[in-house]
Amino acid sequence: MCAAPLVMRADVGDGDKARLTCPDGHWTHWDNPLPVLAALVEIEGRILLARNAAWPAKNFALITGFMERGETPEQGVARELQEETGLHAETISLIGVYEFIRKNELIIAYHVRASGEISLSPELVEFRLVAPERLKPWRAGTGYAMADWMRSRGLDVEFVDWGT
Repeated sequence: MCAAPLVMRADVGDGDKARLTCPDGHWTHWDNPLPVLAALVEIEGRILLARNAAWPAKNFALITGFMERGETPEQGVARELQEETGLHAETISLIGVYEFIRKNELIIAYHVRASGEISLSPELVEFRLVAPERLKPWRAGTGYAMADWMRSRGLDVEFVDWGT
């Protein structure tokens, strides 16, 4: 705010945690985790996994995106689903909330029953429709959400390394 370069300074009121702050106390960069929405999308009894254009050929995952100002998480996950796949959310139910510390994100994951024709946005290059019992979750944020959803349906969970 005052154009002074930020400095790392311990926040005495927060266990001496170091934060970037203005040396004159005008502003603090809290660096709070960013909420990310994830959709485990069920369409006609199968689960939709998609590959981001920036990912290696074997990496498929859930549909994800960021909330926008003025929307609920449920509205946001429905919007992201429509924007990224062209599908319409019919029912939305919370799976759980998961940390993704590596990217400083907090994932809010939903099971979404959807309808419509799949039409991928330019950020996604291909998709797969997988029978729920054939899903192989990975050991990171949305993979844990997938595993919890599978367990809630009595399915066996076998974790795999990302991209295998």
